[in-house]
Amino acid sequence: MGAGVQQPAQGGRRRGRRRGRAQPMAEINVTPFVDVMLVLLIIFMVAAPLLTVGVPVELPKTAANSLPGEEEEPLTVTLTATGEVQIQTSPVAWDELVSKLRAVAAERQSDRVFLRADGSVAYVQVMQVMGALNAGGFSNVGLVTDTGGPTLDGSGGDQ
Repeated sequence: MGAGVQQPAQGGRRRGRRRGRAQPMAEINVTPFVDVMLVLLIIFMVAAPLLTVGVPVELPKTAANSLPGEEEEPLTVTLTATGEVQIQTSPVAWDELVSKLRAVAAERQSDRVFLRADGSVAYVQVMQVMGALNAGGFSNVGLVTDTGGPTLDGSGGDQ
């Protein structure tokens, strides 16, 4: 790419003499290289924002759409207004929560769990339950909310 043969100058030579050998051109044509680099730059500029993974966080009373269903019945952990923790519908003591979650995680195929927390519960308690979920083997936590909350753009919901 870009290498060629350069003919020696013919001016001032006699006709009968033997012609000299063609010399290889020692210049590199960088235009195709620059074109390829610009295309790669554009590809990475477009692809880089798509590679960042955002963490969707849903808080009580939003206008968000519901999550798609799964084949398995979703595991639900509930934190009530009184501070009681329930796995599905059975109450669990705080000190047994991680061990019960590990036992449930061993039987399930999916690591998805839905966390339902009363709106009056302190944020620290919700974070403690999320930490227990993580320690119990559930890294895919969805926060369950009610629909009809504010959309923050003035287009509807309770404001």
